Amino acid sequence: MTTAETAKDMTALEGLKVIDLTHIMAGPTCTLMLADMGADVIKVEKLPGGDDTRRSIPPAVGEESAAFLMMNRSKRGIALDLRSEGGKRVLHRLLKDADVVVENYRRQTLPKLGFDYESLRTDNPGLIYCAISGFGRTGPYKDRGGFDLVAQAMSGIMSITGTKKGEPPVKCGAPLTDITAGLLAVIGILAALRAREQTGRGQMVETSLLEAGIIHTYWQSAITLATGTSPGPMGSAHPLNAPYQAFETSDGWLVVGGANETNWRRLVDLLGAPELADDPRFRTNADRMQNLKALETALNAHFRQATTADWLERLEAAGVPAGPVYDIAQMHEDPQVRARDMVTDVEHATLGTVKTLGLPIKFSDTPGGPRFAAPVYGQHTSEILMEHGFSQAEIEALADEGAIGMAAAAE
Repeated sequence: MTTAETAKDMTALEGLKVIDLTHIMAGPTCTLMLADMGADVIKVEKLPGGDDTRRSIPPAVGEESAAFLMMNRSKRGIALDLRSEGGKRVLHRLLKDADVVVENYRRQTLPKLGFDYESLRTDNPGLIYCAISGFGRTGPYKDRGGFDLVAQAMSGIMSITGTKKGEPPVKCGAPLTDITAGLLAVIGILAALRAREQTGRGQMVETSLLEAGIIHTYWQSAITLATGTSPGPMGSAHPLNAPYQAFETSDGWLVVGGANETNWRRLVDLLGAPELADDPRFRTNADRMQNLKALETALNAHFRQATTADWLERLEAAGVPAGPVYDIAQMHEDPQVRARDMVTDVEHATLGTVKTLGLPIKFSDTPGGPRFAAPVYGQHTSEILMEHGFSQAEIEALADEGAIGMAAAAE
């Protein structure tokens, strides 16, 4: 068998051991990506209760939170009471040969329990310790708790989201900073692993929800740094190019990206409106941005003359970037989404087959993706402890002590 053939039987992160001390959204996004790319992610849930996302219901699938199922697929689960000596002993043993640990507690929580980076690196010098927080581990806000809503507000995201200035602030509908912080953490971890290959040493990697929000303001920050004036919300329009936004059709909405001169000319020709190209208000991109409301009015008058489907067919034929405005269910059914395996099935210990979203990264030689569903609370506790050298008697003693939790029916 060739090296290439062998690689196709592997996953990109096969053999990587990750201890997941995260909860809710940002941290689980990070470990979800690592797990889908093949890492052995051991999710450590608090005892009692587990990840708070288990109580983010409705909706539920059977007895399990739909939100928890989404964020914790491809991970094995163990329940520990880290306030107990037995729970601490278990976690120390899990971490002793781990490649990565990821956590999103407040800054002082884990150090108080003896799991700060400086302590852990003594026993495991190659450990990559990734911390995700609201505001980062330095600076005047380092001890504040973090939430996506607050990060969207303080990063400026809410000031540029909505339809126009003067209206109540609006946040992005998705938990933008949570998810982005998780993705930034993955990037940092992979970079630290690459550095470890060269040095043999691990390091601390950290990012925050605030910084995750800030990087979404590249265009608006460029404008503000250049002009001294902060841009406001523009609905679906672009702060630098036009037309690049949503337009109303006879039966709904579509978005059109006619921003550069080539696509602007194609759009004008498609609409049969040469007068728009000759109009001094719309001659250049700068003109169109200066007269954006007039441009919107002129284009909406044309787009309202036909259906969304009709316009999409004509725009595609003309080579003008465009797309329908979907709701989430419509997105799930789109043939391109399905062709890219972005909606897929996994097997759950008690629920059978459940649906989840796919891995948004594709590999030619080391395929990844959801491998199995999120764990039942404490599902793999016994299995993982035995892998780490605990005897059956020791496991039973830890259970009697209340240091561990097990889902007996699912073991």
